Amino acid sequence: MTKIAFIFPGQGSQTVGMGAEFVANDEVSKQYYKRADEVLNLPLSDYMLNGPQETLTLTYHAQPALLTSGVMIANKLIEAGIAPQYTAGHSLGEYSAFVISGVIDFEDAVQTVHRRGVFMDEAVPAGQGAMAAILALDGEKLDAICQQVSAEGEVVQVANFNCPGQIVISGTKQGVDEACKRAKEAGAKRALPLVVSGPFHSSLMQEAAHNLKNTVANLPLQEPNIPVMSNVTSELLTTVEAIKEEMVAQVTSSVQWQQNIEKLIAEGVTVFIECGPGKVLSGLVKKIDRNVQTYCVYDEASLTQVVEASKEWKQWV
Repeated sequence: MTKIAFIFPGQGSQTVGMGAEFVANDEVSKQYYKRADEVLNLPLSDYMLNGPQETLTLTYHAQPALLTSGVMIANKLIEAGIAPQYTAGHSLGEYSAFVISGVIDFEDAVQTVHRRGVFMDEAVPAGQGAMAAILALDGEKLDAICQQVSAEGEVVQVANFNCPGQIVISGTKQGVDEACKRAKEAGAKRALPLVVSGPFHSSLMQEAAHNLKNTVANLPLQEPNIPVMSNVTSELLTTVEAIKEEMVAQVTSSVQWQQNIEKLIAEGVTVFIECGPGKVLSGLVKKIDRNVQTYCVYDEASLTQVVEASKEWKQWV
């Protein structure tokens, strides 16, 4: 039997026009965008479909936008008869996984990630935090560099273990700049600053995590009917208690994406379908293991490609 995982991108993948073709041609898809607008009392769908990009990229817009698009696309796949045995999401994308796994309903999830975005935006004033991708440096060496810089007074830590040879760091602007300099001196191939609005997945987000904890405490959640892979522990989340802890912890913890994918492959997953704009996660999965199949669904043509491919998978024969 072919085992499938739906994977959902996080902040940074948002793009103007996301989901436009589905929304234009399908009333059910259009309803997801309409429901998000109503829940937030914002013209979110207009930002998603028409921009401008600067408005869509604001943390508290990008997060509900990506959730809305990802959930809508995943449901298009399910309607086509392609259902996952596992779900996973990169950072913010984990909330889309929770919706598809039956943990939280769509409206509650939209409202929660919007608040999450507001809390993150408020935690560190614009310009004071930064993130950067470090290429081709051993994780232990990079972690040691981050600890050295932090001990000297500027917070910086590993934020994302994305794939072999790509690790993201996060912290104060000065801390990230210094860690980038030392990483290159230690042999990193490149140190690339990321265009982000804050130092996500670092201890500087502690205030955001605290505020989110109060929101999460009152959420009506259910145990998942499809296992969700944890960003924080790389273990399958199966209880409401564990999921509430995850929602809070992931704000300040590193995203263990490489380990997540390796664990899912160990569980027997051979097909990964990225639901949402862009192909970032699919590219990371291929760098982790070239033997698995990866697909990205973001428009009618890519959906058709997956449906056609599914005819060859043993599960659908």
